[in-house]
Amino acid sequence: MEFTYAAAPESKSVVTIAPSYKLFINGDWVNGKGKTFPTINPATEETLSKVTYGTSADIDRAVKAARNAYTKIWSKLPAKERGKYLYRIARLLQERAREFAVLETLNNGKPIRESRDVDIPLAAAHFFYHAGWADKLDYAGVGDKPKPFGVVGQIIPWNFPLLMLAWKIAPALAAGNTVVLKPAETTPLTALLFAEICQQADLPAGVVNIVTGDGSTGAALVNHPDIDKIAFTGSTEVGKIIARAIAGTEKKATLELGGKAANIVFDDAAIDQAVEGIINGIFFNQGHVCCAGSRLLVQESVYGTVLDKLQARMAKIRVGDPMDKNTDLGAINSSMQLAKIKELTAAGDSEGATRWSSPCELPKKGFWFPPTIFTGVTESHRISREEIFGPVLSILTFRTPAEAIEKANATPYGLSAGIWSEKSSKILWTAQNLRAGVIWSNTFNKFDPASPFGGYKESGWGREGGRHGLQAYLRASVKSHSQKGGN
Repeated sequence: MEFTYAAAPESKSVVTIAPSYKLFINGDWVNGKGKTFPTINPATEETLSKVTYGTSADIDRAVKAARNAYTKIWSKLPAKERGKYLYRIARLLQERAREFAVLETLNNGKPIRESRDVDIPLAAAHFFYHAGWADKLDYAGVGDKPKPFGVVGQIIPWNFPLLMLAWKIAPALAAGNTVVLKPAETTPLTALLFAEICQQADLPAGVVNIVTGDGSTGAALVNHPDIDKIAFTGSTEVGKIIARAIAGTEKKATLELGGKAANIVFDDAAIDQAVEGIINGIFFNQGHVCCAGSRLLVQESVYGTVLDKLQARMAKIRVGDPMDKNTDLGAINSSMQLAKIKELTAAGDSEGATRWSSPCELPKKGFWFPPTIFTGVTESHRISREEIFGPVLSILTFRTPAEAIEKANATPYGLSAGIWSEKSSKILWTAQNLRAGVIWSNTFNKFDPASPFGGYKESGWGREGGRHGLQAYLRASVKSHSQKGGN
């Protein structure tokens, strides 16, 4: 039986988008020194607003404002009071959740259901979680009376604009730092709306500064001499550039980079449950997820069953208007990202893998790519080695658990992995042998503010979220020799 879903569009009227935006520095909107650029809706290619390219002079103004706020206000504020500000921000995010969800979907292209049910609630949860930590830093595991670094430069990606902002800003403020944040070039609008939240919460001027722009703006932030720490989420290539830039300086860094996660299905797995996990693992947020389960490893004895059920399920994925509440898969974020996906999938074709795409009709306007799988993939294929960052799944097979481990670890990345099995002993053994920082068992893409997130190898340095993520924004208090009992 065929079901037809009536259109269920979310109203755009809940959010007001200004024709243009200034920079948010020292608690106020200020004109930038650079040119403006359009930010668009990737589902329609219509211009939503114009945003400023922040220059090195703008970054300098923002850093000076953050330093002044840190020295005179934020570092002197009782920890309990800092926590109150974070609680206030969290509650305001909840109160304006629908507004943020609509704006996130318009600017990013992700389905409104995901913005509404995942991104915005998780962003608020991060502020609630870290608000509770603000006056308990002695228990963060850094020692007695840990100290903040000072001014933190933060650069976030376009795949989870508001959530990544929360991941960065909440622990930084809870630890007592002030922030200069640069949102992604293609998705700045929810960060700029968050600036309104900061004003609404009466956050002291300069504690949070937001400077929009492109890679040159981010480079100016990384290289500014008065930045104490850099926190970056994005590609491994850019992460390496940042690491080289701060080498030999006193700057600390947290780098959350790329991934090529293995999603391993053993022959004793609950197949129907696993198929849903595979779908969520790679097609959530159009595959624009650093920890996406983009490599499916299936035990040979159940390969045919898994493939048949997966194709049947993929055929039911609804692709289209991200503002429609029925939509499962939205638009690719930019023409540049779409070109990358097409280039890598073409490489999969030329290298001998077999492509199968969901028989869905794509909209004529905007940036779209159908849910796609490749079979006949080996470890040497580009689609098995390189991060595609789109709704594309490479399927490999294995015979033994040892072979599964070997293939799963055969990647320069080590961010995440998934394990599907009914045997807890097999799950534990597999998890112990996988070189991945985040491992899900019989589920995928589940996040919690209290749980640390990060990887091994080229997937980055450090952790975000939980107590481990909070530690990344604190330094141990230095005691004198006399205090330690020395000479």
